Amino acid sequence: MEDQNILDLYFQRSEQAIVETDRKYGGYCYSVAYNILSNREDSEESVSDAYLQAWNTIPPRRPNAFRAFLAKLTRHISIDRWRRTSAQKRGGGEMVLALEEELDVCADTGNPETELQAKELVHLLNRFLQALPEVERNVFLCRYWYLDSVQTISQCTGFSQSKATSMLHRTRGKLRKMLSQEGY
Repeated sequence: MEDQNILDLYFQRSEQAIVETDRKYGGYCYSVAYNILSNREDSEESVSDAYLQAWNTIPPRRPNAFRAFLAKLTRHISIDRWRRTSAQKRGGGEMVLALEEELDVCADTGNPETELQAKELVHLLNRFLQALPEVERNVFLCRYWYLDSVQTISQCTGFSQSKATSMLHRTRGKLRKMLSQEGY
């Protein structure tokens, strides 16, 4: 079923919207959640929570990119769940490492306080990603959007772990430089 038809079901408040969403994007959302949580039950709950949030958000909102909208919901819910479950047992792992790397790059002296500044930052990040060569952009997104491990990225790309790590380091440096030039 096409995304617009699924969204129409949400606007009609038909429970079939959830069924069709799960049929088309269930596996995708689950993989986003599982990359963050590494736990089947928690990942399934995060996906269900994402569907509920989609149900509560649509209408009035009609997302232009439904797949990306679902991924964003799933990612945020999964990160929140990960934070709750790991608050008592701080430790290593890919999630901690990836978030530390991400925060290291995005740590800014101005800390955007208004919605306008946040939108400007999103625009800058999108512009940065679009300017990257496709391979570099994909590696960067795998690490910081999907939270894949460096090992997983190297297996998928055929790069050595050392090369993937270097590429990520250089890309973070480019991002840091660009954000600095823009006043972030």
